[in-house]
Amino acid sequence: MLMTRASEYALLSLIVLAKADKPLDTDTLSRELDISRSFLAKILQALARAQIIDSFKGVNGGFALKESTLDNSILSILCAVEAKSPQVFDCATSQSDCPSDKASTCGLWPFLNRLQGKIDNFLDGLTLRNLLEE
Repeated sequence: MLMTRASEYALLSLIVLAKADKPLDTDTLSRELDISRSFLAKILQALARAQIIDSFKGVNGGFALKESTLDNSILSILCAVEAKSPQVFDCATSQSDCPSDKASTCGLWPFLNRLQGKIDNFLDGLTLRNLLEE
């Protein structure tokens, strides 16, 4: 599935952080978005590791969006959160990777592969800035 809860929550968090005038802590974001604190903390840590957000320690700590993140593609953000490229279908990305070894005779694989390519291109051309402008 393309949009997992982690992906959705990551994008929602980034939108809130983009509109904030100071770093926001996990508790604040969790309450504002009505998301489990522990689940959100894992998502924010993944975003920080991918250098999509900055993490600040201390009393006034929290998370803040990096200015350059506004131009990150949605595909790159989803890949950072999911630790892999998001797939729409539970199908191999190449015929040689098909777990059933039947991709060469599968009538559906070529269609699914082309569709995944179009979705990847769309998400790669869409940025966080575009989401904020919606």
